[in-house]
Amino acid sequence: MSRKDYPSSFAHPRYWPVWLAIGAMHVTAWLPWRLKLWLGKAIGLLAWRLVPRRRHITETNLRLCFPELDEERLQRLVRDTFVANGIGILETATGWCRDPEHLRHRVTFKGQEHMARAQAEGKGALIIGVHFSTLDLGAALHSLFFRADAVYRPHNNPLFDRFMGRARHDYFDATLDRRDLRGVVRRIKAGHAVWYSPDQDFGRHASVFAPFFGVEAATVKLTAKIARMTGAPVMPLMFHRNPDDRTYTLEYLPPLADFPSGDEVSDAARVNAFIEGAIRKHPEQYLWLHRRFKTRPQGETGVY
Repeated sequence: MSRKDYPSSFAHPRYWPVWLAIGAMHVTAWLPWRLKLWLGKAIGLLAWRLVPRRRHITETNLRLCFPELDEERLQRLVRDTFVANGIGILETATGWCRDPEHLRHRVTFKGQEHMARAQAEGKGALIIGVHFSTLDLGAALHSLFFRADAVYRPHNNPLFDRFMGRARHDYFDATLDRRDLRGVVRRIKAGHAVWYSPDQDFGRHASVFAPFFGVEAATVKLTAKIARMTGAPVMPLMFHRNPDDRTYTLEYLPPLADFPSGDEVSDAARVNAFIEGAIRKHPEQYLWLHRRFKTRPQGETGVY
């Protein structure tokens, strides 16, 4: 850690808890795999019991998206979601603090030919990712096969943002603020693949309403806009922790055909359909803890 990366202002006592968290991430990243899983599950179960607000958000999301579940199965999925996201904290630490090469033997990567074909065409690509608990570890594992840039939201804490950005620079060629549309377009036109996750609610002004698990959800218009501005293929990417809790699968699907269509709602619905399909494979691994449906169509009351 150089002084350039971490200036002396970060020695202020208000940053000490963040330094402790960063130190804990470095330590846990090197734990034996079985102990790492146990600790992640314990963190998830503790949060499930002690953070009722996030539990309520998770329950609400799952009731909306899986109305066919009875109460017992719903509550089991809520609990499993917290466990999976607890493990995800340890996976994130591993992705940020260790060379992903040590996990190469744990990865199966399907559909590589789709990205290889896009790279051969030299037009760049827009990678559609999903906010799974495995997000950052999945990105690190992806770098073993393909390099990419990433669109991200800066963290509110400047020290943690610096740490997070420095870690991600090890497996992304560049990180781009989500508000930097020109930068994203410029990188794609230069032939780069850019990883972008459009499955969060960024408010009415940036979105159209499109179905997501049968619920009208504010869905960003930017995916189609970037594709239109660059002419680059839109590459859906899935990544999951396998049921053995020891291995991972990454998979590229064929690029979205005839995308964008010019119809903003139709294009948003197609992106949501891919994300929904990816989630249904391992629903507990999705970040149901965030308020996916916080923005509602005119006249509808809030769901949370």
